[in-house]
Amino acid sequence: MAGFKKFLLQGDLVSLAVAFIIGGAFATVVTATVDVIMDLVGKIGGTPDFSNYEPGGVSLGAWLTAVIAFVILAAVVYFLIVKPYTAAKERYFPDPDPGETELDILKQIRDSLAAR
Repeated sequence: MAGFKKFLLQGDLVSLAVAFIIGGAFATVVTATVDVIMDLVGKIGGTPDFSNYEPGGVSLGAWLTAVIAFVILAAVVYFLIVKPYTAAKERYFPDPDPGETELDILKQIRDSLAAR
């Protein structure tokens, strides 16, 4: 029983559960944003649902709709999430300067010992 309790209270399991829940909620936001953009595309160029499009008798409509939705989804994720996140991370948590490495310090010690 102690092993099971330890498993349930592990930080990784809790972090994974939180990530899963937040990811599900976030997917809803992204899907709604894509729907808004698809509606705007529909206002500009007609209905954004190409399900009935069959050039030469080949059903390409559902595939075309899925591809357009995917491209819009990727653009939404990149421009509204990845770019602002990266900019904020670089601004508020910049990468530290590399400075001296352990190897540099060891070389200095070696040189100091050799000079004696």
